Amino acid sequence: MNKTKFEKLAYYFTLATLFFSVIYIIIRIIYAPSWSDDPLIRTKSSYTLMLVQCILGLFAIHLPDMIEHHFKRDIPSFMTTLYIIFLYCAIYLGEVRDFYYLIPNWDTILHTFSGGMLGALGFSVVTMLNRLDVVKVDLSPLFVAMFAFCFAITLGVFWEFYEYAFDGLLGLNMQKFALEDGTLLAGRNALQDTMSDLFVDALGALVMSLVGYLSLKHDPNFLKALIFRKIDKKKVS
Repeated sequence: MNKTKFEKLAYYFTLATLFFSVIYIIIRIIYAPSWSDDPLIRTKSSYTLMLVQCILGLFAIHLPDMIEHHFKRDIPSFMTTLYIIFLYCAIYLGEVRDFYYLIPNWDTILHTFSGGMLGALGFSVVTMLNRLDVVKVDLSPLFVAMFAFCFAITLGVFWEFYEYAFDGLLGLNMQKFALEDGTLLAGRNALQDTMSDLFVDALGALVMSLVGYLSLKHDPNFLKALIFRKIDKKKVS
């Protein structure tokens, strides 16, 4: 598919970063201890999760191309570029480079951004279904906005399920129920990270839903053209 130079640069840079991170992490897994009293020392389980996330990132970075190819819809370059930048910030900077601990509110920033991005994805799903020949529906702007909001919130909840499950399986601290030095939090403090993530997910989704609603209300074709365009086969490279 046609891509802008900046999108290509972001794609190849992030792809190379994740690929070399996988090699680095595999080496670290070999030499890392299986268990440590020092919470600042990464164990094999920590590197294993990091490896899984990097491998998933290598798959996820190709999702836009797979969607374009399967549904014959061209995703605008700016949306794909933002998605790639998000993967880089969440996986490489957040997990590999420890930005979640080093940069205040890094997790909150990414969750807010992802909420808006997932809201846009919700609009994309409805727009795509409306354009399929086998599905002929005429949905109101309010319903589409509500669907996009609920869609984003649901995926945010599943992400928290993922963090909770791997915290239990691998003894990690993705939900920040303990301080970096290993001190366990209690009561509302232990829930703060999870609830904050859900709140900012909802905020980002709400903003995108409102923008989408107003766009559909005043110009029904604007959002459709913005999120998905039919691919001109002559321009496919």
